Amino acid sequence: MADTGVTGHAGAADAGPSVRMLLALSIPAILIGVVSAAVLWLLDLLSGWLQTAVWDDLPHAIGIGAGTDNPWWILTVLTVAGFAVGLVLWLMPGHGGPDTATTGLDSPPPPLKTLPGIAVVVLIGLAGGVSLGPENPIIAINSALAVAAAARFATKVPPALVMLLASSATIGALFGTPVAAALVLTGTVAAIKGGGSLWDKLFLPVAAAAAGSLTMHLLGGQSLAFHVAPYGSPRAIDFVTGVLVAALSAGIGIAAAFAFPYLHSGFHALRNPLLFATFGGVLLGLLGIIGGPMTLFKGLEQTGELISNPGKYSAGTLAVFAIVKVVALLVAASAGFRGGRVFPAVFIGVAIGLFGHAVIPGMPLGLAIACGAMGIVMVETRDGWIALFLGVALTGDLTLLPMLCVITLPTWLLITKAPPFEITPKSGLTAPPAKLA
Repeated sequence: MADTGVTGHAGAADAGPSVRMLLALSIPAILIGVVSAAVLWLLDLLSGWLQTAVWDDLPHAIGIGAGTDNPWWILTVLTVAGFAVGLVLWLMPGHGGPDTATTGLDSPPPPLKTLPGIAVVVLIGLAGGVSLGPENPIIAINSALAVAAAARFATKVPPALVMLLASSATIGALFGTPVAAALVLTGTVAAIKGGGSLWDKLFLPVAAAAAGSLTMHLLGGQSLAFHVAPYGSPRAIDFVTGVLVAALSAGIGIAAAFAFPYLHSGFHALRNPLLFATFGGVLLGLLGIIGGPMTLFKGLEQTGELISNPGKYSAGTLAVFAIVKVVALLVAASAGFRGGRVFPAVFIGVAIGLFGHAVIPGMPLGLAIACGAMGIVMVETRDGWIALFLGVALTGDLTLLPMLCVITLPTWLLITKAPPFEITPKSGLTAPPAKLA
């Protein structure tokens, strides 16, 4: 049994925050959680209204039926979405905020002046069918708002802590549980200097995430949790098939990560965002025609459709879904659209998992889905914890966890030296937008 007692100077140096301090800081943490979830819910609500108007109401009004079933409508909407995003990036103050191809889930908050532009471009992308999620932009918005509010009303709370709480709250709201935030930010908080245990440092982020996830549930937000048939008892062959599916998924993610900086630089070589975003919109429209409605939008509802109807699609169709979505994700992220890469990656992983289930006789459905999602999410996030969490959350089956923990080990060895799925200054062009002649 480990010795938990500390004495002398070492004990003083390792002392964590007091209970009184944690309780006092819980109040702003919970407030940040509630507000962050409300902002995400409002963004979802507005984008949902706009999506219904663009893809249902307007095409029915002009007599062409459902917009997602009409190839010309898909091409038109995504081209217009690209043009609109290009205008914002070119002309609106703040130019739509940081290029989310260069940011992660824990990037610094942008200036307040950029928030209107970020909100506009992410609304256009979500409603227009672009293959990006809301993660990076909404975390940026909530972090900037929280830091600004704390600077005015809670000056004694460090800005770095406020940013961490806003990120935690938004991740909790996005994934519907504080567990996601605790796992995503474990590495971040572990690196924070100061005394106390890991859970002393996680206490406030988890409080913010819990407030965010509960608020999102109360507001009726979407959930990432689905359910499939229970896995049952582990078998030796399941390790082999699970590694095969996870490796295939990770391999596709690695290939995309290699291609990402070249595609990003290629689009940005056009210099003006009106040109490269519109061109990206045209390509996304063509990809939407090839892949159909299942490959449009951020992918959460489409992931649920795949999991709820695993036998509806052939192996060939699932392969097309995965390939088209990968290319659409790369194009959208490279062409200036603002959004996160986790939700589209989850859809891609589930499609790959169902492909594995279709071609490998006897492979359990839940294991295939979890391993498919785990592989590419691990590449995108460079984090085994969130990959494990998503694998279990997507299936709702805790009995998978022991097998998934083992399967993550060879999968991590496969990706550990792969390039990051994120543009860096050395690998991608991040110069300010040029003016049209």
